[in-house]
Amino acid sequence: MKPIRLGKIAGLLITAYRNAFYGFGLLWLLVMIAALFLLDAPFGESIIGAFIVTVLHYLSELWHQLGHAWAARRVGYPMIGVRYWWILGASVYPNNEPELPGSTHIKRALGGPAASFLLTIIMFILTIVIGNLQSYSLLLCVLPLVTLDNLFVFTLGAFVPLGFTDGSTILRWWGNKNRHKRT
Repeated sequence: MKPIRLGKIAGLLITAYRNAFYGFGLLWLLVMIAALFLLDAPFGESIIGAFIVTVLHYLSELWHQLGHAWAARRVGYPMIGVRYWWILGASVYPNNEPELPGSTHIKRALGGPAASFLLTIIMFILTIVIGNLQSYSLLLCVLPLVTLDNLFVFTLGAFVPLGFTDGSTILRWWGNKNRHKRT
C-alpha cells in the first residue's frame, strides 16, 4: 500500500496511508458518541466538538513527530518525513541511514514524548485560564480532552512497549547504547 502525499512541514514530507482517513472518521464518530451519551452534549455541539478533538488529535501527533524530528536533527541523523496510519503516525528516516549507536536511537525516541509533555502542560494551562474566564463553552469541553489525549496517548502512552512505540525503541536499545544497528 503506497502512502498518499499530503505536503511538507518543517522540511518533513507528510504522508498518510488510506487507513489514516478511515481512522479519522472512526475517531470522530467515537468521540461524538461519547459526547452524546457520556457528556449528554447537544447533537450539534457533539458533531463540532468531536471534529475539533479529532483534528487536534492528528495535530498533536504531528507535534509529537516534530519533537522526534528536533531530537533527530540534534543528534545529526534527521528524519525525512512523518507517515500517518490509522490514528497514529510514525517517523520516517532515510533508507540509506548508516548503522547508529543505540544511544542515538534512544535520544531520537525521547524527542516525541518530551514535545508531547510540553504540549500537555500548555493545554492544561489553557484549560485552567479559559475555565476561569467562562462558565461554559465548547472550548471548555474540547481542551480537557485534548490535554488528556496528549498526556495519556502521546506522552505516557508513548512509553508503553507495543512494538511500534517509543518505549519499544528505548527498551530495544537501553542495555546496548553503544551497539550499532540500522532501524
